[in-house]
Amino acid sequence: MKNPATLFFATGAIFVLIGMGWGIQMSATQDHSLSAAHAHLNLIGFVVMSVYGTYYALTPSAAAARLAWIHYALATLSVVVMIPGIVMAIREVDETAVKLGSLLVVASMALFLYTLLRKGVGRAGAV
Repeated sequence: MKNPATLFFATGAIFVLIGMGWGIQMSATQDHSLSAAHAHLNLIGFVVMSVYGTYYALTPSAAAARLAWIHYALATLSVVVMIPGIVMAIREVDETAVKLGSLLVVASMALFLYTLLRKGVGRAGAV
């Protein structure tokens, strides 16, 4: 894929399809004990990834920067670490992954803020 915006949107769609399937499974079994993890998957995995994708689609200079690919990797990793971490915390197995995932989510948002302040919105200027 040539554009990080497309990758953010595609990954967000994958995450929300998993979240939808998980929601159906919770409904079918009447076991909503992991609903916090399901909600975070849909919110961070789809909504936030889509916000990032929209920004990069509207701001070609930001999308052209190497930092956009680093941002994508960090955002994706944050979801992949945080969601199982929430499950493990709810099941009282361990809280390390959810703590690490939370830090990765914050780092991803901080990187987004840095990019936004540096590039603005919709600027097609130099990388």
